Amino acid sequence: QVQVVESGGGLVQPGGSLRLSCEVSGVTFSNYVMRWHRQGPGKERELVAAISSGGRSTYADSMKGRFTISRDNAKNTVYLQMNSLKPEDTAVYYCSAYNTLSGRGYWGQGTQVTVSS
Repeated sequence: QVQVVESGGGLVQPGGSLRLSCEVSGVTFSNYVMRWHRQGPGKERELVAAISSGGRSTYADSMKGRFTISRDNAKNTVYLQMNSLKPEDTAVYYCSAYNTLSGRGYWGQGTQVTVSS
């Protein structure tokens, strides 16, 4: 059974930082492209960042320089370090795992991030 479990969300003041974690079980983690997505209130889900099995990362333009995605294949975990948070970063953040060879993908349930004073 594949499980994708996000953690680390919460309430933070503008300008603050949070680190999200996403642990995957039930698959060979190192074979999967990992992505963070988010969906703000009244908005469509959008891609935040992605990291390949080899560690190459890409970011949405609005997150470049503020967010950093990383992965630890030994811990089956991907991280999203978020700095200089803004109220518009308020969203539910989702983690997904995608195997480019099989085409299979899995999603977590999401973790709420609220940026507010």
